[in-house]
Amino acid sequence: MARPIQRIKVYGIQDRRNAERLRLPWVVRYTIDGTHRSKSYRTKAEAERYRGALLQAVRDGEKFDLTTGEPESWQLPLAELPVHHWVRRWLGEHWPEWQPRTRASAAEALARFVTLAVDRKTPMPQSLRSYLRPALSPENEDARDGDLEAWLDRHCLTLGELDKTTVGEVARELTRKLDGEPLAATTAARYRTNARACLRAAVEAGAILVDPWPPRSRTRARRKIARRKPAVDIRSLPNPETMDRALAAIDSHQPGSKTYRVMTAVAYYAGLRPSEVAMLRVRALALPTRGWGRIDVTEADVSYDEPGEPKTGPRSVPIPPVLVSILRGWLEDTTMSDPEGLIFRTRNGTRPTASNWGRAWHRALRSIGHNTLRVYDCRHAAATTWLRAGVPLGEVARRLGHSVETLVSTYVGALDGDEQIANDRIDAALSVNARHGVVQSLCASDDPSAM
Repeated sequence: MARPIQRIKVYGIQDRRNAERLRLPWVVRYTIDGTHRSKSYRTKAEAERYRGALLQAVRDGEKFDLTTGEPESWQLPLAELPVHHWVRRWLGEHWPEWQPRTRASAAEALARFVTLAVDRKTPMPQSLRSYLRPALSPENEDARDGDLEAWLDRHCLTLGELDKTTVGEVARELTRKLDGEPLAATTAARYRTNARACLRAAVEAGAILVDPWPPRSRTRARRKIARRKPAVDIRSLPNPETMDRALAAIDSHQPGSKTYRVMTAVAYYAGLRPSEVAMLRVRALALPTRGWGRIDVTEADVSYDEPGEPKTGPRSVPIPPVLVSILRGWLEDTTMSDPEGLIFRTRNGTRPTASNWGRAWHRALRSIGHNTLRVYDCRHAAATTWLRAGVPLGEVARRLGHSVETLVSTYVGALDGDEQIANDRIDAALSVNARHGVVQSLCASDDPSAM
């Protein structure tokens, strides 16, 4: 006999700070089959985490205990809770506090963590890695796959099984790609930071008695303090002539090659980030029949095809006539009429994937004999092109969405012949002093015969 479905409603957080002498002013209110429940907290952040956990339990379809007023699974020993369930609970608690980019970053890192915290004796389903990244999100509970969830329930380790040896191996694997090659340092650090924070919360909750995460060596800590963001390797970036050849080489027999050619042109000629290119809409373009146009950069792909604000905020970027012509031709060929529509889509109506875009770009570079670069490096190439053309630092920074300090530290050495230019300017300054007789007087004072 099927159990009756409970009617659970979670309300917004009540602020009762104006009440006199109230020690716990932030109140989480909810009902179970019409029966009111509440729990009070000292800070709003604590209340939001509890409310987020309740919402996650409701989405998961958990049964609430009528005595405690909380999900029945919360009454079980936490040490017996599978890792993927704990990860979802932890994400649900913090989700309301995070920005979209932080959510996407944490979900990606913890998806990788969950795939490592499983019984290695059983082969893992091929689709599990790609499935977990969106499926861990509290907002995507409708997209969960019953078979894969059942596999996780059977083979995912419990919190109590995460000893120092197991977690040490997981922490090492978080720094490697699937083929065993090391990940980029920033990516590995992001994966480890999120995994450790999630495990640390389990330790604080009493599910794990001793923190199993391997201690960081002092040498590594000192290196991290001394590390600085590396400047872009200017020598590896293509010049305008090479970029023209590479853009032309993207076109192939592949149906999506023209799409990737136009996307790459936008990344280079406008200096946009790939995430900003992917979310360009018709209404963001100003494409006159002659002269320069403009792109209003107001959106970026921040989480699973979800639009959000660009990393450094909205900006307006002038675009040269060559890009205006490319975009006008693209819109005419694709018969774009909806101003709210995304201008880059596949034949199936989906967004072009970063992996396919990268493959098209790498294939074009190889065909012209150039070293392989990331799609993101087209933005770096744009910055160096502008700097070498003599565009003021402040204007280049504004178009890229950077501060001048970031621009200088990132693209140091972008100008060819910087040393010679500096020498010429110093010579010019010194010659002014020479014309005023300063140098002659100094030389005369050093002449022994003048004594």
